[in-house]
Amino acid sequence: MTKPYAQLDAWIDAHFDEEVSFLQEMVRVPTDTPPGNNAPHAERTAQLLAGFGFEAEKHAVPVEEVKAGGLESITNLIVRRRYADGGRTIALNAHGDVVPPGEGWTHDPYGGEIEGGQLFGRAAAVSKSDFATFTFAVRALEALGNQLKGGVELHFTYDEEFGGELGPGWLQKKGLTKPDLAMAAGFSYQVVTAHNGCLQMEVTVQGKMAHAAIPDTGVDALQGAVTILNALYEQNRLYKQVTSQVPGINHPYLNVGRIEGGTNTNVVPGKVVLKLDRRMIPEENPEQVEADIRRVITQAAQSFPGIGVDIRRMLLARALQPLAGNAPLVHALQQHGREVFGEEIPTSGTPLYTDVRLYCEHGIPAVIYGAGPRTVLESHAKRNDERLDLEDLRRATKVVARSLLDLLS
Repeated sequence: MTKPYAQLDAWIDAHFDEEVSFLQEMVRVPTDTPPGNNAPHAERTAQLLAGFGFEAEKHAVPVEEVKAGGLESITNLIVRRRYADGGRTIALNAHGDVVPPGEGWTHDPYGGEIEGGQLFGRAAAVSKSDFATFTFAVRALEALGNQLKGGVELHFTYDEEFGGELGPGWLQKKGLTKPDLAMAAGFSYQVVTAHNGCLQMEVTVQGKMAHAAIPDTGVDALQGAVTILNALYEQNRLYKQVTSQVPGINHPYLNVGRIEGGTNTNVVPGKVVLKLDRRMIPEENPEQVEADIRRVITQAAQSFPGIGVDIRRMLLARALQPLAGNAPLVHALQQHGREVFGEEIPTSGTPLYTDVRLYCEHGIPAVIYGAGPRTVLESHAKRNDERLDLEDLRRATKVVARSLLDLLS
């Protein structure tokens, strides 16, 4: 091991308890989205960063834009660390917003409790962990005292769960940042260069309410919704016949994640609302996917007399397509991942969608890498008892710090 890398590793080891404490503080401020009151977390983050000598610019998204996006408050943070002229600027992005904890936890979802070498809590793995990874990698880099060129920007944003347009998308739309390369929160055992797209839609099925004693005087919106659901689930069977050529991504799929309707047990339902999530592989055309789903829903509704439907797009997140300029990031992360983890770190795609795509859509080569296990399933992300192996945090921080040293020297 060369001396600068050994010095980075030693600094991270010496300050690892402090890094873990920082992550615990991140977990202890809830950022459930919905409802999406995320500004308090940004304030706490900025306060802690100031203790490290990092000034965080606070960019509050106007309330009317936040409300229109279905959230309550967003303050995005940018920390700019400038070095000598003539080098790249690298953005490190992690998102603080996260889905509510749900049921079945054996640990306090906001406690940051440690047991068996793992830290438990909502967003412990996705992606408050990388608030810590990226912050302490930059601190280690600067503590080394080497001559650096270019700069690093920490982008801590709060709209990934709702698509990212008010997070990284908003920062770029406002001209607040234009890095040369970007790295976004991910898992440590692969460098992700592509991911699925996501289309979310709300389908309102209109029928006619009636007393349950005389149901023939109404039109049952729930029965109509079942007809639509059956048509959508048949599409899911067909999607399995479509395969992606991107390693780590299999086929498209559709999920109906929320159903609301009816007024009482003794009333024929007059309205039912379905919310669906359609994951798109990188090879698919989003506009065609949406047109096909609208056609399937409309045809199913027409087969049930008396039913009307209203279809509204809630989110269209395009797939991450790798840009050729990401090679320096990929090479550095793979090299140091191999040395630190003692195994090959492949490039792959992921069935998730993230807001890193918004960097690539603005022509900024980007990859996904950070602290976390081999799979989403292992992390318990979006499930009870989300957890992070602390050794993954330690090693990912070393890989990021070493990669930054390579790219900025």
